[in-house]
Amino acid sequence: MIRMEFIEDIETLEGLYGQPGAPALRKVARSLTPLYREWILASRLCILSTVGPEGVDGSPRGDDGPAVLVLDPNTLALPDWRGNNRLDSLRNIVCDPRVALMFLVPGSNNVVRVNGTARLTADTGLRARFEKDGKQPATVAIIGISEIYTQCARAMMRARTWTSGDESVDLPTMGEILAEVSQGEEGGKRYDAEWGARAAKTMW
Repeated sequence: MIRMEFIEDIETLEGLYGQPGAPALRKVARSLTPLYREWILASRLCILSTVGPEGVDGSPRGDDGPAVLVLDPNTLALPDWRGNNRLDSLRNIVCDPRVALMFLVPGSNNVVRVNGTARLTADTGLRARFEKDGKQPATVAIIGISEIYTQCARAMMRARTWTSGDESVDLPTMGEILAEVSQGEEGGKRYDAEWGARAAKTMW
């Protein structure tokens, strides 16, 4: 292993960087402004980050409309649509309410971030507000906003996120990865062949 020194204190860390510019500090709001609300409601994809006793989790959350429902300027509602039932993010929220979300919009290099706290509910009336084709999310995360701000666009620009085209052609499939990690007990070509139809039937 390469020997190296690690940064152990904030003073050393800050010494390696310049001071943040005024816009980076002034862009932070404590609740939804009209324009932040407009931006978030244009996002069909957000990344939910949580922390719990067993570690951290980052999970994409997507919808065919806004990823969240705005309940009021201080509160968002995030449905938990059908997935693999690992419940990693949800277990974390039950144990530790701290959450962070990143909202993305195709074509925009900007990202809007929300930090706050979340609680889960299976409230019948709220779940019904998300109903699609007769199906409802099992639970909804009620997110209290602590702060909301934009992320610098440079990371998305460096990665050419929306302009580089499809770079997934030669990547291993999910079936191949599952077969590898399960030593052939799961996954494989059959998994890949059946996945599209199975996903279409269990989207909501």
